Amino acid sequence: MIEMKDVWKAYPNNVKAINGINFQVDKGEFVYIVGPSGAGKSTFIKLIYREEKPSKGEIFVDNTNIAKIKERHVPFLRRRIGVVFQDFRLLQQLNVYENIAYALEVIEEERDVIKRKVMDVLDIVQLKNKARAFPSELSGGEQQRVAIARAIVNQPEVLIADEPTGNLDPETAWEIMDVLDEINHRGTTILMATHNKDIVNTIKKRVIAIESGRIVRDEVRGNYGYET
Repeated sequence: MIEMKDVWKAYPNNVKAINGINFQVDKGEFVYIVGPSGAGKSTFIKLIYREEKPSKGEIFVDNTNIAKIKERHVPFLRRRIGVVFQDFRLLQQLNVYENIAYALEVIEEERDVIKRKVMDVLDIVQLKNKARAFPSELSGGEQQRVAIARAIVNQPEVLIADEPTGNLDPETAWEIMDVLDEINHRGTTILMATHNKDIVNTIKKRVIAIESGRIVRDEVRGNYGYET
């Protein structure tokens, strides 16, 4: 499903962010990406959805080497990979329905299909009653649910969550994990970068730990392994 082969990433200032990573994620897995700040987690994730290109190596998503695809093909790749950020990144001038529908409008989906898909994902994240609300009228947890709905409305094979609970209180963070777990049970592969020790240690999943741009630990049902 996702595979990195001898992947390196160096930035123009000669900072080496990723140093010879090899790993594979199978379809339907849920994987935590952990490690200290500055370890290379963000770069690792950005490489998977082609926000960054590797300096060396191959990255496969469903047998496509995304390190070599042309820039004009990147938007098509991102229809297959949903991304959720820590800061939600919702369009403030659009309501909940419109924020989610926008992801379908840009690919010129038909209006009746848009309505059906938007309402389906609002049902998954339990926000049908907030469809006409604006982001400023929502709590942080509700905004993150909208961001998740937007990320999965194209029915991506992979969902990447970059610190999705980082700006949320503990109770709300657990609610977001329930949503992500439900999406995973529906068949979506999930990679989640996190510093949330309690979540990783309680909801047992595969754990990949990155330090100094290298994978130092890869455990099935692993622990967080760092002090917070």
